[in-house]
Amino acid sequence: MRYVLRPATLLCLATLTLAACDPAEFDSDPDVRRDARANRTCINAVANQTGDKTAQLNTTLPIVEINQYIIDAPALQESWMCRTDDEGTATQLYKIGG
Repeated sequence: MRYVLRPATLLCLATLTLAACDPAEFDSDPDVRRDARANRTCINAVANQTGDKTAQLNTTLPIVEINQYIIDAPALQESWMCRTDDEGTATQLYKIGG
């Protein structure tokens, strides 16, 4: 019985791990993967800076520059501009407004 549970446990853990990932990070287009990685690293950078673990990508404000994202910290009612490098790693954060 022990050997039957071990593969099932591994399968459950793998499923949970994949569920936490953005499907875009597995896309065949490298630009889509880089954008998904940039979103994730910017959200994590803002969450770490502010302590607001509900940080999320703002999809309503348009961005014309490449490698820039607006991340909202809803619990603090703040927005942040995040710049990334060409690999999608967050490099700079700027608080927008007040």
